[in-house]
Amino acid sequence: MKYDFIHVLLIEDNNLFRKTIMGVINRSEKMICEDNYTSCEEALADIRKNELDPDVVLLDINLPGMSGVEGLPHIKKLCPTAKIMMLTVHGDDDNIFNAICAGAAGYLLKKQSSEKIIESITEVMNGGAPMNSHIAKKVLDMFKKMTVPSENYSLTEREKEILKKLVDGLSKKEIAAKLVISYHTVDMHIRHIYEKLEVHTRGSAVAKAVKEKLL
Repeated sequence: MKYDFIHVLLIEDNNLFRKTIMGVINRSEKMICEDNYTSCEEALADIRKNELDPDVVLLDINLPGMSGVEGLPHIKKLCPTAKIMMLTVHGDDDNIFNAICAGAAGYLLKKQSSEKIIESITEVMNGGAPMNSHIAKKVLDMFKKMTVPSENYSLTEREKEILKKLVDGLSKKEIAAKLVISYHTVDMHIRHIYEKLEVHTRGSAVAKAVKEKLL
């Protein structure tokens, strides 16, 4: 699915970083960031008051007052179709785990380039789930300690192969290159994987794959 204009809502308490990301987004051709806040409390109040309906929410994982992890389910309730991407300076096992369970669609380290953040926003709008490999490894290490019996989801060998690449933190483009297949084919397989696992995000698919030892 293609989007004519991607509306981004930003919640970040670091003024310099917030202004920098806003500038990058607003200079891009198909994105705009008009709604920006320094706290979850402020953002939630404005979302309710003005009935905001963003496509993507960039949410700092560690905020004063209500943290990003605590605010995430409230944002999802008010903006059920929004893709929420967590922003973090470094990996934080407990917060990342809780964010995944709450349905975050992707994760980005703040040290990543502005271009990478724009690319990730586009990716998440196309059904992807950007996840820094360092964070992905920490998440996987946690889930390995919480395994439960797996069910038979009737995944094909190719779907298992692609699911393994998702677990490893590869993007759709990287998976296509590794398996020498088209991006469209990878996207199709991932949609089938989501349907069979009854999940809607990459984080949920990865969590289920690791917890239930599907690979």
